[in-house]
Amino acid sequence: MDILLISIVALMGSGLTFFSGFGLGTILLPVFSLFFPIQVAVGLTAVVHFLNNLFKLGLVGRHVDKSVFLRFSLPTIPAAFVGSYLLVTLTDFDPLFTYMLNGTEYSVEPVKVAIAVLMVIFCMFEIVPKLNQWTVDKKLLPLGGVLSGFFGGLSGHQGALRSAFLIRTGISKEKFIGTGIVTACLVDFIRISVYGTHMLALNFNDNIIVLVAATLSAFTGAYIGNKLLKKITFKGVQLSVAVLLGIIAILLGSGII
Repeated sequence: MDILLISIVALMGSGLTFFSGFGLGTILLPVFSLFFPIQVAVGLTAVVHFLNNLFKLGLVGRHVDKSVFLRFSLPTIPAAFVGSYLLVTLTDFDPLFTYMLNGTEYSVEPVKVAIAVLMVIFCMFEIVPKLNQWTVDKKLLPLGGVLSGFFGGLSGHQGALRSAFLIRTGISKEKFIGTGIVTACLVDFIRISVYGTHMLALNFNDNIIVLVAATLSAFTGAYIGNKLLKKITFKGVQLSVAVLLGIIAILLGSGII
């Protein structure tokens, strides 16, 4: 049941977010977190997200804007390393506190609280009109790269910030998409490099079947998205995802999941 649900979400999420301002990881992480410890969920999401972005890179990677790549994408690399290392450090901390609810004990862990807060923040980018339209000056592109890389390394939620900065450059839609995908690939590569030993320690290899299923489903969704969904408006989908993220963030931060 878990593999089927994750595969469906990966397929639909990949297709619907092909041209959107936030990525597959934003949708997939909450679903993975329902079935796996948050550390494993983040790791699995990182791998699926990275492989799917490599697939999309083959579709639209030729449209990368070199100038924006140098000013925005490259600064994401060291920032992603810092964010990824922080996540690994947080996983080694003891729970902040535990509590009882209906006879069941729940633990509130630092890493869950950190990711829950990030989820709430990025929900706001989708549901608050002023934040949804937020853009910045081109001079701040390096800062945007640092912020996008850091949050991408910490939780994988880099799409909203990345889009907010890149959309300000005035580049074409094709270059906007291509440059964004290259940036996401860089961040994902750093994340997987840092998470690697911890994912193995958490029996990551035991989850290879669900990983393959989710990845192939994401590939299919990206292919369909590239072919059929170019002109679809995503406002309703983005709002639905924001609500889902908000609910999961509350459950995650409270230790219920």
